[in-house]
Amino acid sequence: MTTNAQNQAKAVALISGGLDSMLAARVVKDQGVHVEGLNFFTGFCVEGHTHAIRNHDRKRPKRNNALWVAEQLGIKLHIIDVIEEYKDVVINPRHGYGANLNPCLDCKSFMVGKARQWMQAHGFDFIVTGEVVGQRPMSQRRETFPVVQRESGAGDLLLRPLCAKLQSPTAAERNGWVDRQSLYDFSGRSRKPQMALAAALGIEDYAQPAGGCCFLTDTTYSRKLNDLWQSRGQKTYELDDIMLLKVGRHIRPRPHFKLIIARDAGETNYLQGYRHRFSHLTMTSHNGPLTLIEGDLNESEMALAARIAARFGQGRDANRVTFDAVLGRGDPVPLCIQPLPSSEIPAQWYV
Repeated sequence: MTTNAQNQAKAVALISGGLDSMLAARVVKDQGVHVEGLNFFTGFCVEGHTHAIRNHDRKRPKRNNALWVAEQLGIKLHIIDVIEEYKDVVINPRHGYGANLNPCLDCKSFMVGKARQWMQAHGFDFIVTGEVVGQRPMSQRRETFPVVQRESGAGDLLLRPLCAKLQSPTAAERNGWVDRQSLYDFSGRSRKPQMALAAALGIEDYAQPAGGCCFLTDTTYSRKLNDLWQSRGQKTYELDDIMLLKVGRHIRPRPHFKLIIARDAGETNYLQGYRHRFSHLTMTSHNGPLTLIEGDLNESEMALAARIAARFGQGRDANRVTFDAVLGRGDPVPLCIQPLPSSEIPAQWYV
Protein backbone atom coordinates (compact mmCIF):
# COMPACT_ATOMS: atom_id res chain seq x y z
CA MET A 1 0.00 0.00 0.00
CA THR A 2 1.41 3.39 -1.02
CA THR A 3 -0.53 6.11 0.78
CA ASN A 4 0.37 9.68 1.54
CA ALA A 5 1.39 11.18 4.85
CA GLN A 6 -2.22 11.53 6.03
CA ASN A 7 -2.85 7.85 5.21
CA GLN A 8 -5.32 8.91 2.50
CA ALA A 9 -5.66 6.39 -0.31
CA LYS A 10 -5.00 7.69 -3.82
CA ALA A 11 -6.85 6.53 -6.92
CA VAL A 12 -6.34 7.31 -10.58
CA ALA A 13 -9.60 7.34 -12.57
CA LEU A 14 -9.97 6.88 -16.31
CA ILE A 15 -12.03 9.88 -17.42
CA SER A 16 -13.61 9.66 -20.87
CA GLY A 17 -15.94 12.61 -20.39
CA GLY A 18 -19.06 10.45 -20.21
CA LEU A 19 -21.46 9.97 -17.33
CA ASP A 20 -20.19 6.57 -16.19
CA SER A 21 -16.59 7.64 -15.61
CA MET A 22 -17.83 10.83 -13.96
CA LEU A 23 -19.98 8.86 -11.52
CA ALA A 24 -17.27 6.29 -10.78
CA ALA A 25 -14.74 8.98 -9.89
CA ARG A 26 -17.31 10.88 -7.82
CA VAL A 27 -18.38 7.78 -5.85
CA VAL A 28 -14.77 7.04 -4.90
CA LYS A 29 -13.92 10.67 -4.18
CA ASP A 30 -16.95 10.93 -1.88
CA GLN A 31 -15.41 8.19 0.25
CA GLY A 32 -12.46 10.40 1.08
CA VAL A 33 -10.07 9.01 -1.50
CA HIS A 34 -7.74 11.40 -3.31
CA VAL A 35 -8.68 11.05 -6.99
CA GLU A 36 -6.90 12.29 -10.08
CA GLY A 37 -8.01 11.61 -13.65
CA LEU A 38 -6.34 10.27 -16.77
CA ASN A 39 -7.51 10.87 -20.32
CA PHE A 40 -5.67 9.27 -23.21
CA PHE A 41 -5.56 11.09 -26.55
CA THR A 42 -5.63 8.54 -29.37
CA GLY A 43 -6.61 10.88 -32.22
CA PHE A 44 -9.95 9.12 -32.66
CA CYS A 45 -11.84 11.24 -30.13
CA VAL A 46 -15.21 12.59 -31.26
CA GLU A 47 -15.43 15.74 -29.21
CA GLY A 48 -13.34 18.82 -29.78
CA HIS A 49 -13.05 18.18 -33.52
CA THR A 50 -16.18 18.01 -35.69
CA HIS A 51 -18.25 19.82 -33.06
CA ALA A 52 -15.86 22.75 -33.25
CA ILE A 53 -15.43 22.67 -37.03
CA ARG A 54 -18.91 22.34 -38.50
CA ASN A 55 -21.36 25.22 -38.73
CA HIS A 56 -24.39 23.12 -37.78
CA ASP A 57 -22.78 22.28 -34.42
CA ARG A 58 -22.37 25.88 -33.33
CA LYS A 59 -25.04 25.61 -30.63
CA ARG A 60 -23.35 22.63 -28.99
CA PRO A 61 -21.03 23.36 -26.05
CA LYS A 62 -17.49 23.72 -27.37
CA ARG A 63 -15.86 21.84 -24.55
CA ASN A 64 -13.62 18.90 -23.97
CA ASN A 65 -15.90 16.78 -21.84
CA ALA A 66 -13.06 15.06 -20.00
CA LEU A 67 -11.67 18.43 -18.87
CA TRP A 68 -15.16 19.64 -18.04
CA VAL A 69 -15.90 16.52 -15.94
CA ALA A 70 -12.64 16.96 -14.03
CA GLU A 71 -13.57 20.57 -13.32
CA GLN A 72 -17.02 19.58 -12.05
CA LEU A 73 -15.47 16.93 -9.80
CA GLY A 74 -12.74 19.23 -8.57
CA ILE A 75 -9.96 16.84 -9.55
CA LYS A 76 -6.76 17.18 -11.53
CA LEU A 77 -6.82 15.69 -15.04
CA HIS A 78 -3.75 14.42 -16.87
CA ILE A 79 -4.17 14.23 -20.67
CA ILE A 80 -1.65 11.85 -22.19
CA ASP A 81 -0.81 11.56 -25.89
CA VAL A 82 -0.74 7.87 -26.86
CA ILE A 83 -1.19 8.28 -30.62
CA GLU A 84 1.90 6.32 -31.64
CA GLU A 85 1.53 3.55 -29.05
CA TYR A 86 -2.16 3.18 -29.84
CA LYS A 87 -1.54 2.39 -33.51
CA ASP A 88 -0.77 -1.24 -32.74
CA VAL A 89 -4.07 -1.53 -30.86
CA VAL A 90 -6.00 -0.31 -33.91
CA ILE A 91 -4.00 -2.13 -36.56
CA ASN A 92 -3.34 -5.45 -34.81
CA PRO A 93 -6.01 -6.03 -32.15
CA ARG A 94 -5.42 -9.36 -30.41
CA HIS A 95 -9.13 -9.77 -29.74
CA GLY A 96 -10.32 -8.42 -33.08
CA TYR A 97 -12.79 -5.66 -33.87
CA GLY A 98 -16.33 -5.00 -32.75
CA ALA A 99 -19.16 -4.12 -35.11
CA ASN A 100 -16.89 -1.62 -36.87
CA LEU A 101 -13.14 -1.00 -36.53
CA ASN A 102 -13.38 -0.64 -32.77
CA PRO A 103 -10.84 -2.82 -30.92
CA CYS A 104 -12.69 -2.26 -27.65
CA LEU A 105 -11.29 -5.11 -25.56
CA ASP A 106 -7.71 -4.44 -26.61
CA CYS A 107 -8.34 -0.72 -26.10
CA LYS A 108 -9.57 -1.19 -22.54
CA SER A 109 -6.62 -3.42 -21.65
CA PHE A 110 -4.23 -0.89 -23.19
CA MET A 111 -5.68 2.07 -21.30
CA VAL A 112 -5.89 0.28 -17.96
CA GLY A 113 -2.32 -0.88 -18.53
CA LYS A 114 -1.19 2.70 -19.14
CA ALA A 115 -3.08 3.76 -16.02
CA ARG A 116 -1.26 1.04 -14.04
CA GLN A 117 2.09 2.39 -15.24
CA TRP A 118 1.08 5.93 -14.28
CA MET A 119 -0.22 4.75 -10.90
CA GLN A 120 3.05 3.04 -10.06
CA ALA A 121 5.15 5.96 -11.26
CA HIS A 122 3.22 8.47 -9.16
CA GLY A 123 2.66 6.49 -5.98
CA PHE A 124 -1.08 5.93 -6.30
CA ASP A 125 -2.88 2.92 -4.85
CA PHE A 126 -5.56 1.76 -7.30
CA ILE A 127 -7.35 2.40 -10.58
CA VAL A 128 -10.99 3.40 -11.11
CA THR A 129 -13.05 2.92 -14.26
CA GLY A 130 -16.73 3.51 -15.07
CA GLU A 131 -17.38 0.07 -16.53
CA VAL A 132 -20.71 -1.68 -15.98
CA VAL A 133 -21.30 -5.41 -16.47
CA GLY A 134 -23.18 -6.07 -19.71
CA GLN A 135 -23.11 -2.50 -20.94
CA ARG A 136 -20.82 -2.94 -23.94
CA PRO A 137 -21.04 -6.08 -26.09
CA MET A 138 -17.30 -6.45 -26.55
CA SER A 139 -15.34 -5.04 -23.62
CA GLN A 140 -17.85 -4.88 -20.76
CA ARG A 141 -18.97 -8.45 -20.21
CA ARG A 142 -18.54 -10.59 -17.14
CA GLU A 143 -16.15 -12.90 -18.97
CA THR A 144 -14.01 -10.06 -20.39
CA PHE A 145 -13.47 -8.21 -17.11
CA PRO A 146 -10.77 -10.70 -15.99
CA VAL A 147 -9.13 -10.40 -19.43
CA VAL A 148 -8.65 -6.65 -18.92
CA GLN A 149 -7.30 -7.20 -15.40
CA ARG A 150 -4.83 -9.83 -16.61
CA GLU A 151 -3.62 -8.24 -19.84
CA SER A 152 -3.28 -4.76 -18.31
CA GLY A 153 -1.36 -6.10 -15.33
CA ALA A 154 -3.71 -4.25 -12.99
CA GLY A 155 -5.15 -7.37 -11.37
CA ASP A 156 -7.32 -6.55 -8.38
CA LEU A 157 -5.97 -3.00 -8.21
CA LEU A 158 -8.73 -2.20 -10.74
CA LEU A 159 -11.98 -1.07 -9.10
CA ARG A 160 -15.24 -0.69 -11.04
CA PRO A 161 -17.40 1.20 -8.52
CA LEU A 162 -20.63 1.09 -10.53
CA CYS A 163 -20.75 -2.70 -10.60
CA ALA A 164 -18.33 -3.65 -7.81
CA LYS A 165 -20.97 -5.57 -5.84
CA LEU A 166 -21.30 -7.98 -8.74
CA GLN A 167 -17.56 -8.70 -8.65
CA SER A 168 -15.20 -10.23 -6.12
CA PRO A 169 -13.80 -7.69 -3.62
CA THR A 170 -10.75 -5.84 -4.92
CA ALA A 171 -7.68 -4.58 -3.09
CA ALA A 172 -9.35 -1.20 -2.54
CA GLU A 173 -12.21 -2.89 -0.68
CA ARG A 174 -10.12 -5.41 1.26
CA ASN A 175 -7.70 -2.73 2.43
CA GLY A 176 -10.51 -0.48 3.56
CA TRP A 177 -9.68 2.28 1.10
CA VAL A 178 -13.34 2.23 0.02
CA ASP A 179 -16.49 0.87 1.65
CA ARG A 180 -17.93 -1.91 -0.50
CA GLN A 181 -21.43 -1.23 0.84
CA SER A 182 -21.28 2.25 -0.69
CA LEU A 183 -20.53 0.88 -4.16
CA TYR A 184 -23.11 -0.30 -6.72
CA ASP A 185 -24.42 -3.33 -8.61
CA PHE A 186 -25.42 -1.80 -11.95
CA SER A 187 -25.66 -4.11 -14.96
CA GLY A 188 -27.07 -4.14 -18.48
CA ARG A 189 -27.42 -1.61 -21.29
CA SER A 190 -29.91 0.72 -19.61
CA ARG A 191 -28.48 4.00 -18.31
CA LYS A 192 -31.43 4.69 -16.03
CA PRO A 193 -29.56 3.60 -12.86
CA GLN A 194 -26.69 5.92 -13.70
CA MET A 195 -29.03 8.79 -14.44
CA ALA A 196 -30.84 8.19 -11.14
CA LEU A 197 -27.51 8.17 -9.29
CA ALA A 198 -26.49 11.39 -11.03
CA ALA A 199 -29.73 13.02 -9.85
CA ALA A 200 -29.16 11.77 -6.30
CA LEU A 201 -25.66 13.26 -6.34
CA GLY A 202 -26.93 16.59 -7.69
CA ILE A 203 -25.29 16.13 -11.10
CA GLU A 204 -27.57 17.75 -13.66
CA ASP A 205 -25.32 18.41 -16.65
CA TYR A 206 -23.40 15.60 -18.31
CA ALA A 207 -22.58 14.23 -21.74
CA GLN A 208 -25.15 12.09 -23.53
CA PRO A 209 -25.15 8.93 -21.38
CA ALA A 210 -25.24 6.47 -24.28
CA GLY A 211 -22.94 8.46 -26.54
CA GLY A 212 -19.61 7.04 -27.64
CA CYS A 213 -16.39 9.00 -27.48
CA CYS A 214 -14.49 7.18 -30.25
CA PHE A 215 -14.93 7.42 -34.00
CA LEU A 216 -13.89 3.80 -34.44
CA THR A 217 -17.34 2.74 -33.25
CA ASP A 218 -18.94 4.73 -36.07
CA THR A 219 -19.89 2.81 -39.23
CA THR A 220 -19.25 5.69 -41.65
CA TYR A 221 -15.90 6.58 -40.15
CA SER A 222 -14.77 2.95 -40.08
CA ARG A 223 -15.69 2.59 -43.74
CA LYS A 224 -13.50 5.60 -44.56
CA LEU A 225 -10.59 4.23 -42.58
CA ASN A 226 -10.89 0.84 -44.26
CA ASP A 227 -10.98 2.58 -47.65
CA LEU A 228 -7.78 4.44 -46.71
CA TRP A 229 -6.07 1.16 -45.84
CA GLN A 230 -7.24 -0.53 -49.03
CA SER A 231 -6.04 2.37 -51.19
CA ARG A 232 -2.58 2.16 -49.61
CA GLY A 233 -2.39 -1.60 -49.60
CA GLN A 234 -1.46 -1.66 -45.93
CA LYS A 235 -2.92 -0.76 -42.54
CA THR A 236 -1.07 2.43 -41.69
CA TYR A 237 -2.11 5.92 -40.68
CA GLU A 238 -0.81 9.21 -39.32
CA LEU A 239 -2.65 11.76 -37.20
CA ASP A 240 -3.48 13.97 -40.20
CA ASP A 241 -5.02 10.98 -41.97
CA ILE A 242 -7.44 10.20 -39.17
CA MET A 243 -8.26 13.87 -38.64
CA LEU A 244 -9.19 14.32 -42.31
CA LEU A 245 -11.43 11.25 -42.19
CA LYS A 246 -13.61 13.22 -39.75
CA VAL A 247 -14.20 16.07 -42.19
CA GLY A 248 -16.07 16.46 -45.46
CA ARG A 249 -17.64 14.19 -48.07
CA HIS A 250 -15.22 11.52 -49.23
CA ILE A 251 -15.69 10.44 -52.85
CA ARG A 252 -13.43 7.98 -54.67
CA PRO A 253 -14.19 8.08 -58.43
CA ARG A 254 -11.04 6.08 -59.24
CA PRO A 255 -9.05 3.62 -57.10
CA HIS A 256 -5.96 5.86 -57.09
CA PHE A 257 -7.50 9.16 -55.95
CA LYS A 258 -10.17 10.48 -53.63
CA LEU A 259 -11.92 13.84 -53.18
CA ILE A 260 -12.52 15.41 -49.78
CA ILE A 261 -15.27 18.00 -50.29
CA ALA A 262 -16.13 20.37 -47.44
CA ARG A 263 -19.77 20.27 -46.33
CA ASP A 264 -20.00 23.84 -45.06
CA ALA A 265 -17.96 27.00 -44.51
CA GLY A 266 -16.57 25.70 -41.24
CA GLU A 267 -15.11 22.64 -42.94
CA THR A 268 -13.79 24.74 -45.82
CA ASN A 269 -11.93 26.89 -43.30
CA TYR A 270 -10.52 23.78 -41.65
CA LEU A 271 -9.40 22.18 -44.92
CA GLN A 272 -7.63 25.40 -45.96
CA GLY A 273 -4.89 24.38 -43.57
CA TYR A 274 -4.19 21.30 -45.70
CA ARG A 275 -4.48 22.76 -49.20
CA HIS A 276 -0.70 23.21 -49.68
CA ARG A 277 -0.20 19.47 -49.11
CA PHE A 278 -2.78 18.27 -51.64
CA SER A 279 -3.93 18.91 -55.16
CA HIS A 280 -7.06 20.98 -54.70
CA LEU A 281 -9.93 22.85 -56.32
CA THR A 282 -11.25 26.27 -55.36
CA MET A 283 -14.54 27.33 -56.97
CA THR A 284 -14.27 30.85 -58.40
CA SER A 285 -17.48 31.42 -60.38
CA HIS A 286 -19.86 30.54 -57.53
CA ASN A 287 -19.82 30.03 -53.81
CA GLY A 288 -18.71 26.50 -53.15
CA PRO A 289 -16.63 24.25 -50.94
CA LEU A 290 -12.91 23.68 -51.04
CA THR A 291 -12.05 20.25 -52.44
CA LEU A 292 -8.85 18.41 -51.53
CA ILE A 293 -7.64 15.59 -53.77
CA GLU A 294 -5.72 12.74 -52.19
CA GLY A 295 -3.67 10.68 -54.62
CA ASP A 296 -2.06 11.21 -58.02
CA LEU A 297 -4.16 12.21 -60.99
CA ASN A 298 -3.65 13.64 -64.47
CA GLU A 299 -5.28 16.65 -66.12
CA SER A 300 -8.28 14.75 -67.48
CA GLU A 301 -8.89 13.23 -64.05
CA MET A 302 -8.62 16.70 -62.52
CA ALA A 303 -11.44 17.77 -64.87
CA LEU A 304 -13.53 14.83 -63.63
CA ALA A 305 -12.80 15.83 -60.04
CA ALA A 306 -13.94 19.39 -60.80
CA ARG A 307 -17.16 18.19 -62.45
CA ILE A 308 -17.94 16.21 -59.29
CA ALA A 309 -17.01 19.07 -56.95
CA ALA A 310 -19.25 21.44 -58.95
CA ARG A 311 -22.29 19.43 -57.81
CA PHE A 312 -21.75 20.63 -54.24
CA GLY A 313 -21.59 24.38 -54.84
CA GLN A 314 -24.10 27.03 -55.82
CA GLY A 315 -23.28 26.47 -59.47
CA ARG A 316 -24.59 22.93 -59.51
CA ASP A 317 -27.34 23.91 -61.99
CA ALA A 318 -25.18 26.24 -64.10
CA ASN A 319 -23.99 25.39 -67.60
CA ARG A 320 -20.38 26.10 -66.66
CA VAL A 321 -18.48 26.43 -63.39
CA THR A 322 -14.93 27.71 -63.05
CA PHE A 323 -12.24 26.66 -60.60
CA ASP A 324 -8.68 27.44 -59.73
CA ALA A 325 -7.13 23.99 -59.99
CA VAL A 326 -3.81 23.19 -58.32
CA LEU A 327 -2.19 19.92 -59.37
CA GLY A 328 0.47 18.82 -56.91
CA ARG A 329 2.60 21.78 -55.92
CA GLY A 330 2.01 23.65 -59.17
CA ASP A 331 0.48 27.07 -59.73
CA PRO A 332 -3.30 27.55 -59.92
CA VAL A 333 -4.73 26.89 -63.39
CA PRO A 334 -8.18 28.15 -64.41
CA LEU A 335 -10.56 25.31 -65.18
CA CYS A 336 -14.02 25.73 -66.70
CA ILE A 337 -16.28 22.67 -66.69
CA GLN A 338 -19.88 21.52 -66.81
CA PRO A 339 -21.15 20.06 -63.50
CA LEU A 340 -21.58 16.31 -63.55
CA PRO A 341 -25.25 15.27 -63.27
CA SER A 342 -26.10 13.63 -59.95
CA SER A 343 -27.21 10.54 -61.87
CA GLU A 344 -23.62 10.10 -63.07
CA ILE A 345 -22.15 10.04 -59.54
CA PRO A 346 -22.80 6.43 -58.50
CA ALA A 347 -23.40 5.62 -54.86
CA GLN A 348 -20.35 3.37 -54.72
CA TRP A 349 -18.09 6.38 -55.27
CA TYR A 350 -19.11 7.71 -51.85
CA VAL A 351 -16.78 6.35 -49.22
